[in-house]
Amino acid sequence: MKPATAAKKLGVYLEATPADFQEGVISRAELNALQTDPPQWLRDLRRDGPHPRPVVAAKLGVSISGLARGGVTDALTTEQIEALKTEDPGWLRRERATQAEVRKESVRLKEKQREGDES
Repeated sequence: MKPATAAKKLGVYLEATPADFQEGVISRAELNALQTDPPQWLRDLRRDGPHPRPVVAAKLGVSISGLARGGVTDALTTEQIEALKTEDPGWLRRERATQAEVRKESVRLKEKQREGDES
């Protein structure tokens, strides 16, 4: 598979991976080995970043679109994510509230569908 696909499956930012990872082709067996016994570079990336936007969004509790609305378009390190959490800017509070409403609505719809299936 392409390095970009492998990086996505591993939850890491491709540009922060070693050059041999970025330039090679990763087999399914190699991907499985990276997942089960990650090398130090992969453990470091997962812990410290920089993290891709889906990981940043999850750590902040917002959607990827919410990140964009907040002006966050680049990968962030764990330190930068923690600084944002501490700073708690208005856009982050709004996006977290929006995400909470989306989750609530999703649960409500699932419950409604389940009730409809039971009748």
